[in-house]
Parts: sequence; C-alpha cells; structure tokens
Amino acid sequence: MSARRMLVVGAHSADFVWRAAGAIAKHTAAGGEAVVLALSYGERGESGELWKDPNQTVENVKRLRHAEAERAAAAVGARLETFDLGDYPLRIRDEDIDRLAALMREYAPHVVLTHPDRDPFNPDHPVAYTAVATARQLTAGAGVSSGFRTAPPSEFLVFEPHQPELCGFVPTVFVDITDVMPAKQEAMASMGAQGYLREYYTQRADQRGNHARRVTGDATIRQAEAFQRLIPKVVGAL
Repeated sequence: MSARRMLVVGAHSADFVWRAAGAIAKHTAAGGEAVVLALSYGERGESGELWKDPNQTVENVKRLRHAEAERAAAAVGARLETFDLGDYPLRIRDEDIDRLAALMREYAPHVVLTHPDRDPFNPDHPVAYTAVATARQLTAGAGVSSGFRTAPPSEFLVFEPHQPELCGFVPTVFVDITDVMPAKQEAMASMGAQGYLREYYTQRADQRGNHARRVTGDATIRQAEAFQRLIPKVVGAL
C-alpha cells in the first residue's frame, strides 16, 4: 500500500509553518509523504527582520528564506518545492496554473491544504487559494474520463488564517498536534525573518487545543491546529 500523500501550498515560504506544520508532522510521523510548495518567498512583504540590514538585497532575502523554509520542512518531515513567483503582489499566470496542475497530477496528493479565499489584510493569500482551487479542478477533470491526464480527486481543506473571523474561516476539523508540537516549534524557530509570529502561533495552538478538548472530552489534547473542509468527506456509515 502506497504512502498517503499531502500537498500544502502557501503564498509565501513560511505560511505552511505557522498554519499547518503540526498537521504535516502528524502526517509524516504516521508514514505519510508531504510536499510543501511556496509560490513565493515572501521576500518583499513577509521578511521584515531581514530588511533591517541596510545592505540587504532581494536575491539575498530569497536565498535566506529558501534556507529557512528548507530547515522548517525538514523539521516536520516534508519536502520543499518553490515557484519563486514574487509577492506583494503575487501574480499567477496561466503557465503557473499549468505548472501547479502538472505537479498535482504527478504527485497525486490524497489531501491538499492551502489558504482560505478571503483575507482583508493580505493580497497574496486569496490569489494562492484561487490558483490551488483551479489547478485541483483541472487535475481531477470532471471526475470522469477526460481527454487529458488526471489524478484522483483529493481532499481539500484550508488552514487557519491569522484573523479567522475576518476571513470567513469556520473550523470543521481539529488536528491533535500535542505529540508533534516540538517539531512545530523547531519549524517555527527556523523562520528567523518572522520570529515575532512564534508566540502568536504557539498561543493559537494552545487555544485550539482547548477547543479540541471541549469537542472530544479528551483531556490529553494540549495543542491542535484548525482546518476548514471544502469538499465533503464520503464515508460508509456514521
């Protein structure tokens, strides 16, 4: 039986770390495979700490961000892929959609994670969502035999945005990340360009852990990550 495959697509190179590193670590610890794709490095709008160097350059920021993301991906057992499309604004061309669809057909993920389709504070996140949703539709075709190569339809979920209430995000899935929280902490520590976010996302994991305990009654859950399922899950029985 082949390993279960996960694809996580972020607009910027650190997005997967804050929002899904725990779920990725749980997935790979259980024997699954994971690819994290950064559509950009976030070199312009997501790398404030690096730009404090008066001699900094865009290319050097990209290099540093790539190294950070590689370390973070390794911490949770994933492989990093990058498209280097630029950020603020992230602009997706037809050939970028084709490239993403080709990756999906080749990798054939069982589950795809990305941003929600709304974010009033970040222009790139909704663009990433639209690209992923379109590529996924093209990858699966119409769910029937098509005149081009397809892959089986994947599960499709969005991860929690920074301000969920303003992005229309309603969690429908909590992943218990208690036993892999050290791996998420290691991944977050790799992202030096945005070190200020570590405390926030540590607190968010604790808060979602509280919510998951209330849902399940399982007092052993300490940290969790939240996701919203976009495609219904089909089961044999309830």
